[in-house]
Amino acid sequence: MGHFVNTAQEEAWNGYEGAQWARSQERWDAVNDGFNQPLLDAAAIAETDSVLDIGCGAGRTTRLAARRAGLGRALGLDLSAPMLEKARESALREGVENAFFVQGDAQVHPLEAEGFDAALSRYGMTFFTDPVAAFSNLRRALRPGGRLAFVCAAEAEANEWLEALASLKGILPFDGFGRPGGPGMFSLTDPDRIRGLLTAGGFTDVDVDRVEVPGKWGADALDAATFLLDSGPGRHLLDQVTPPERDEARQALTAVLERHATNGAVWLRSSSWLVTAVRDGAAPR
Repeated sequence: MGHFVNTAQEEAWNGYEGAQWARSQERWDAVNDGFNQPLLDAAAIAETDSVLDIGCGAGRTTRLAARRAGLGRALGLDLSAPMLEKARESALREGVENAFFVQGDAQVHPLEAEGFDAALSRYGMTFFTDPVAAFSNLRRALRPGGRLAFVCAAEAEANEWLEALASLKGILPFDGFGRPGGPGMFSLTDPDRIRGLLTAGGFTDVDVDRVEVPGKWGADALDAATFLLDSGPGRHLLDQVTPPERDEARQALTAVLERHATNGAVWLRSSSWLVTAVRDGAAPR
């Protein structure tokens, strides 16, 4: 285990949050898999590349990157031991032999200097207490001309799953999910802040583009409502109310999600920024 400075996040992701995400990883992948191809395409992974996946969680994007870099390798870095255990199990089961995983804090982890051609992340860049330190560390890990690509949440109100939860404001103590500045899910919603942080971390050619994709939240409205409230981002809201209010919230959210049920699933739009940058200003190949 490496040295951690992001201690609050390290404790959370090695406690309930990490265990819950590891148990529910297939469901979270169903929610977020629509971003995989835009992210991997933006990283421009070549067959012989070494790829770094930051905040890799249970390793879905690490394994996909490893397949693109069939003669290279992909290294997933994450704070969470439970999720990394799941990642290793999945790589073994799928036969992805060039995917590796290590527990560490991206702000300070001693990554191999100039050891990677590309770095990527699917929602792993928003939890840093010191984003500039993290981006500086990632820059050192990339070779000159190395490519950085990551996906992070755009404005909260542009995401239909949060709009659905906000509809419960009269039942649950909904007050949003944080403000830009973080650390947290919505810490990088401002494109200008993203550009500033990456520039301060030593990156150039920073580009920020919106990508919107539907995510599968459940097989039907009740299934999706249960996941959102019991295991997903609404769990902390349920913890603050009485059992009757929980039942009322579940019924109300199920009714809202009925409008999004189609073809045997509930689909909700997620809106994110696809961010790309380059080390040292060299043009990506």
